[in-house]
Amino acid sequence: MKKTLIALSLSLGIFSFAQDKQWTLEECVNHAVENNLTVKQTEFDALTSEENLEASRGQHLPSVGFGVSQSVSFGNAELFPGNFVDRTFHSTNASFNVSQTIFNGFRTTNLYKQSKLNLEQSKLELARIKDDITLNVVNSYLNVLFNKENLNTALFQLEFSKKQYKRVQKLVDSGVSPQGDLLNIEATMASDEQTLVAAENNLNLAKLSLAQLLQIPSVNFDVESIDVGEPSELLLYDNSNSIYSIAEKERNEIKSAEKAIEVSELGTTIAKGGYMPSLSFGYRYSTAANFSNLDHLSTAPTQSFFEQLNNNKGHNLSLQLNIPVFSRFQNKTSVSKSKIQEEKAKLNLEQAKLTLFTNIERAFLDVKAALKSYEAAKKSLAAQELSLENTQGRFSIGMANAFDLDQERTKLVNAKASLTKAKYDFVFKSKVLDFYAGKSLLE
Repeated sequence: MKKTLIALSLSLGIFSFAQDKQWTLEECVNHAVENNLTVKQTEFDALTSEENLEASRGQHLPSVGFGVSQSVSFGNAELFPGNFVDRTFHSTNASFNVSQTIFNGFRTTNLYKQSKLNLEQSKLELARIKDDITLNVVNSYLNVLFNKENLNTALFQLEFSKKQYKRVQKLVDSGVSPQGDLLNIEATMASDEQTLVAAENNLNLAKLSLAQLLQIPSVNFDVESIDVGEPSELLLYDNSNSIYSIAEKERNEIKSAEKAIEVSELGTTIAKGGYMPSLSFGYRYSTAANFSNLDHLSTAPTQSFFEQLNNNKGHNLSLQLNIPVFSRFQNKTSVSKSKIQEEKAKLNLEQAKLTLFTNIERAFLDVKAALKSYEAAKKSLAAQELSLENTQGRFSIGMANAFDLDQERTKLVNAKASLTKAKYDFVFKSKVLDFYAGKSLLE
């Protein structure tokens, strides 16, 4: 019991330490890729494809079998006319068989090639899923950072209101400002506290979403802050066509669709093999031994068990040629269905390319729009900072009231929130373009 409690305490301590530390983006991505259930399922699919490849490789080898049978029969037997006796007869048979397909319309060879392509396609599908998970983790990670900045903005907003409250309190106490200004600031502080609570809740939800994506408990979970940089035209690509030309060659969904065409073409070749004759070779070695409870009545000398096995041994060689004449339309329909699969695979490739091109075009336009939004938000923030500074100066000399100051402060906070949103919107959409261009999302 003591050992169990100590082990449990150590486990909880290690778990607590792991949860208290801040996760880096690379750690989040690696953990998600290694532990995601969809990834594990696809890995099993790849393992199954490997076993199928091994099985198809074995089809080139001869099959070998060894068989032994023992039978016993009993009942009346007529030894002489009209003379029946109770008889028990034992029979032992042993055989060794070898068979080898010599030719079957190249089906064995083509099935092996098809299994190799299926394995390659499984690995490409696994890589595609890992890429998608990586993009989702990066998006969730950036969402946590975005909500952290929003929380900082809400804290700034509340602290600003508290400072203003102290200033207005002094002005009211000295009789410079009316009591209504102080009540207005109190209402603003209450609103700021609500905004802060909402920002904290949004941050917790963002952390929860990322933790669920990583499949870990969200208690004490946090991520390391990183510098996402400032949006710049230098980060933009010249055009979407240059990205698509790279993605068309490198994206795993395109490679997988191309492999699917090769698999379907081999399927048609395999189906056509059904029209061709097949030739197989066989070898059989067999022996037998028989015993009866009436052997002692026979005039012939009795042979022992091993003597019978030695005397009854025999060899058999065979060649079997099978020429298909009429398969009840099975070969015909098999070839037709395989050709349909070929056309379907080709359409799937075209659809995958069209979807990829559409996504890249949309992502490219989104990035350009996000950059423009960021530049506009940046200018708006600079203007609001000047406006607030001016209003504060007017307020200090009594030319503006607390309501005017609160309005300017609210505009400034909204401008900061818009700038933060525009920045992270640009960063994520830039990551999407990097994703299609084959660049690492961890840089």
